[in-house]
Amino acid sequence: MTSTIPYTHARSWLLVSAARPEKFLPAVEGPADAVLLDLEDGVVPAAKAAAREAVVAFLGDADDAGEHGRAWVRINDTSTPYWADDLAALDGLPGLAGIMLAKSESGSQVDDTSKRLRAGVPIIPLIESSRGIEFAFETASADAVVRLAFGSGDFRRDTGAGANAAALAYARGRLVVAAGAANRAGPIDGPTPSSDSSVLAADLAVARTMGLSGKLSLRATQCPDINRAFSPARDDIAWATDVIATLGIDGEHVRDGSDLPRLARARRIRALADVFGEDSTD
Repeated sequence: MTSTIPYTHARSWLLVSAARPEKFLPAVEGPADAVLLDLEDGVVPAAKAAAREAVVAFLGDADDAGEHGRAWVRINDTSTPYWADDLAALDGLPGLAGIMLAKSESGSQVDDTSKRLRAGVPIIPLIESSRGIEFAFETASADAVVRLAFGSGDFRRDTGAGANAAALAYARGRLVVAAGAANRAGPIDGPTPSSDSSVLAADLAVARTMGLSGKLSLRATQCPDINRAFSPARDDIAWATDVIATLGIDGEHVRDGSDLPRLARARRIRALADVFGEDSTD
């Protein structure tokens, strides 16, 4: 079962090592909005060729690719000898939903990647370094980019930053502003390595508050919580439905300027609820 959630709104992004092909099908049939087959950090150098072949075999079957593709692939970064091999193998596969480019630091890296793929393949740059954060707007502005993602673990290693929210606030904020300025969907937050649900809940609260709209995950069991966190709450949907009924979807019953911000928020909530199939009466 391939997700029906478009990549611009996908909330949970499940990373699956490309060295574990037996996990591919369960992942795409699971609760994640999007699956990322990982050819980068999830595969040791000696196993990359075999892992790439497994991904090609899995994505080469178009029968169940669906409207949004079967899975995304995180490829190796442009400085490695694996980058060109990854792209040559993946180009044209019917099940390829899109590319996540590891360790992205510039728009030119995205452009170079896009040129090696058929036209229209979406790319999500994974921002994982201080240089990547510094050039986030340039990267987000590349034509093929649809969202940004935060590689929080590598960013911490690059900068020496801590894991707490305050230490990573600047980086997250820069990504949110860069995405908005480039008219891209909200960024995808880095994963929560802990299996403690309370830690995940705290991380999700930070991500939502800062304006991120999705999250990478290392465990399928985290995906339902991630999906709920980035979906409108039932009470919010009910409020939005009432506001639209009162003011009109196009504002035909707006009484004064103070109604406009309420209507705009209500329309955003209602639009997200429709994308995710949410209803206040569920």
